[in-house]
Amino acid sequence: MAPSTTVPSVTDIEVPETLLKKRKQTEKAREARLAAATAARKAAKAKRKVIFKRAESYVKEYLAKEKDEIRLKRAARASGDFYVPAEAKVYFVIRIRGINEIAPKPRKILQLFRLLQINNGVFVKVTRATQQMLRLVEPYIAYGEPNLKSIRELIYKRGYGKVDKQRIPLTNNAVIEEKLGKYDILCVEDLVHEIATAGPNFKQASNFLWPFKLSNPTGGWRTRKFKHYVQGGDFGDRESNINKLIRQMN
Repeated sequence: MAPSTTVPSVTDIEVPETLLKKRKQTEKAREARLAAATAARKAAKAKRKVIFKRAESYVKEYLAKEKDEIRLKRAARASGDFYVPAEAKVYFVIRIRGINEIAPKPRKILQLFRLLQINNGVFVKVTRATQQMLRLVEPYIAYGEPNLKSIRELIYKRGYGKVDKQRIPLTNNAVIEEKLGKYDILCVEDLVHEIATAGPNFKQASNFLWPFKLSNPTGGWRTRKFKHYVQGGDFGDRESNINKLIRQMN
């Protein structure tokens, strides 16, 4: 017969209630985390589908617009007329002069355009008011009509967003969705489309983008930088030739 002992066995010891509660809470929190992660994965997958469909529709829209323009040019040439393209909806404005000897009015306009440093660039919607403002600060800026390729390259390569007054790189669509989701802008392609077409939420999209910090152009500026572009200088309206300057500075 085995000697009796007063030491309780493992089965006899009761687990403290606080420890049981803690275990239950931990298990519950783990299950909640797993459920949230699964829901997030499903939502992300659904969102990716939406983004891909939107991107496809944008590509179709751009191609249709391009083909339509080619068709109109050919029709005009065949009938012996001239094809006049539509006026620009968006300008890309680059500051090419520093801060020395600027009159108060042009200085204020440059501040309104957020062009605070040399080689800063911003997208501006073309209206009568903005055209008059651009004319007043023309000696300090170069501007023109950017094409889709230029807009896309600028946003993808040098795009930064303004989040809580901080300059945040656009490495993730979540950054864009957080700030512009209420305007139905969910990804970079939505942002490019809104800027390129000067959509209804252009103002919010443009203000979200931090002014682009560009490099000096490859090969340098022209010899007479402070003459108008048509006189062999650099400042002023250069229409579609702004795209060449963007390539050199991006």
